[in-house]
Amino acid sequence: MLINKKLKDRTMEKIGFIGLGNMGHPMAKNIEKAGFPLSVYNRSSEKAKDFEEKSTVSTQIKDLVQNSDIIFTMLTNDSAVKAVYEEILPLNIQGKLFVDMSTISPEASTETAAALKIKEASFIDAPVAGSTQPAKEGTLIIMAGGEEKDIQRAMPCLLKMGKSVKHLGENGKGIAGKLSINYFLSAIYQGLAETVLLSEKLGIERSDMLEIINESASGSGATKVKTPLLIADQYAPAFALDLMLKDILLAKNAGADYPLSEALIQTYQNAHDKNFGQDDVIGIINYLKTIE
Repeated sequence: MLINKKLKDRTMEKIGFIGLGNMGHPMAKNIEKAGFPLSVYNRSSEKAKDFEEKSTVSTQIKDLVQNSDIIFTMLTNDSAVKAVYEEILPLNIQGKLFVDMSTISPEASTETAAALKIKEASFIDAPVAGSTQPAKEGTLIIMAGGEEKDIQRAMPCLLKMGKSVKHLGENGKGIAGKLSINYFLSAIYQGLAETVLLSEKLGIERSDMLEIINESASGSGATKVKTPLLIADQYAPAFALDLMLKDILLAKNAGADYPLSEALIQTYQNAHDKNFGQDDVIGIINYLKTIE
């Protein structure tokens, strides 16, 4: 009974969510829909408008932190995360739990964890596998690094955002898992785009080739989710190419020094340089067309 009581109490903790971008907005919405007392903050306030009815929209980070027990952050990169936590660290944050779901460098993540622990706060790095649709559906895979007790404390919210939570070890291990899976995805997407272009060059319809891929052993969730974009030849970003480039470079800096690494970095960097960076990652196909 004591364990159940503790779990019940945890579900009533006040939640804060900082960062309402393409991923953060639907993730925070799932927390709101689950009935948690929620405060949100976003630098661009218009993205928080549809939280006004059921949640608290904070205009300052310090107000959100002061009024929350568990604070989630979902931000773009190292500099964005550092900027937010520089505002947080001077506050009275003893006993609070911070869960960063951004994809940043392992160094930035572990440095943030260490700085928070000095202030007697706790930290989990919990990046996600999945793009905007799984974020809306609450079916992300969450990779967590941190202490077991902290992950259990955050679990009621985490399970509203994801279908599974993988505890990979100490602080920094969640980020390590995310960089590894995105390194693999970058290779899948470039390979998929090249395969589609090759088949078209050989006279095969794009839709036929994608059907073959998806129904064969080479098909996967990654190929299937990008098939509608390739068929329509429209690449509105679920996960922008520039974000994948950022993650490949982070993986390289973390130790991905392999023959494929250089090829991937060159392709995605060139695509960025040719102004394809804001397209969805599978929009790499448009850059590849320019070098055929």
